[in-house]
Amino acid sequence: MKSRQAILLVLDSVGIGAAPDAAAYGDLGANTLANLADAVGGLSVPHLERLGLGRCAGVVPGGPAIGGVKPVENPAADFGVMQEVSRGKDTTVGHWEMAGIEVKKGFRVFPAGPPSFPAELISEFEARTGRAVIANRAASGTAIIQELGAQQMAQGCWIVYTSADSVMQIAVHEDVIPLDELYAGCAIARELCDPLMVGRVIARPFVGEPGLFRRTDNRRDFSLFPPEPTVMDRLVENRIPVVYVGKVDDIFAHKGMTRTLHSESNRRAEQDLLHLVGDGREGLIFANLIDFDMLYGHRRDPEGYARALEETDCFIGELIALLEEGALLIITADHGNDPTFRGTDHTRELVPLLVYQQGRTGGRDLGIRMGFFDVAQSLASFFGILPIPRGVSFIP
Repeated sequence: MKSRQAILLVLDSVGIGAAPDAAAYGDLGANTLANLADAVGGLSVPHLERLGLGRCAGVVPGGPAIGGVKPVENPAADFGVMQEVSRGKDTTVGHWEMAGIEVKKGFRVFPAGPPSFPAELISEFEARTGRAVIANRAASGTAIIQELGAQQMAQGCWIVYTSADSVMQIAVHEDVIPLDELYAGCAIARELCDPLMVGRVIARPFVGEPGLFRRTDNRRDFSLFPPEPTVMDRLVENRIPVVYVGKVDDIFAHKGMTRTLHSESNRRAEQDLLHLVGDGREGLIFANLIDFDMLYGHRRDPEGYARALEETDCFIGELIALLEEGALLIITADHGNDPTFRGTDHTRELVPLLVYQQGRTGGRDLGIRMGFFDVAQSLASFFGILPIPRGVSFIP
């Protein structure tokens, strides 16, 4: 009997070349995989190579090869790339689109400031939480806690900052403001940000002493509620289990799932995935591997990015070995974050698409898919539920 298990694995920020509209985002020339490989003298990812990652690069017109990754003649997976059609280039937009939603208007972004956030928003947040706000400007998350962490500890205030994404980030020392209070404050901020169409409010706790502060794994994302049902909602309605791994639960506001295994690191998410797949449970496992983006892309660290990608390649080999006959594995990304590019922001890129099914010969060229929602349509097809409103299935 063939497995009815599907794994959607999102390699957060692993883009494969500037999208056709990249110039509108200031991202012309970005190519996370190719530029990363050039910066470190080539990548060693034999499992992704065997699946067809090198062939994905060849789908992009005029796109450069990925150093160290050969375009194998008979890849084990079907291969292609996807072009995002929604406005934006962040985590929420990318994940929502692959779940079947098109974001046409785009989320609210804020000026670098100071101030970044409107005075009435900050005043209401301070009044409802009983604590003052400092910063209120765009900043690097690691830099701002070094700059203002001591003041936050002394005054018991909120460090509130933003970035080029649609986010309101709130940083506090865990010994000064307990996690429960931080999360409650973020829930208040989420409510206040809803009318402004802010994509995410992010809790950013840290620990340590002045000069040696470090962020912890207790981050939480408070996302805008999805505006319409996703393919996961439809699966649950049809009594098909949906398990979220990594930070996927936060991205979808804990909607459209039957179970979640939340984590804030590649290693923990990969361990959870191996256990779930090894159990042979049917349904959809939707997982995000966050380290590429959070630890290395934003910090413009190509060596760390390459190391994390090579470690995940070993995990992918273990994962494939556990798949039962008929099980489906889709590997893709939600946006780019070229660690060699200027600035510290995400990059508007095409993303790779690898579609592997245990027991079936791969190697089909899936071309350039117009819209990440082809993933959602394909999942609907795989599980035999009614088609969703957008997308074309790539499941044969």
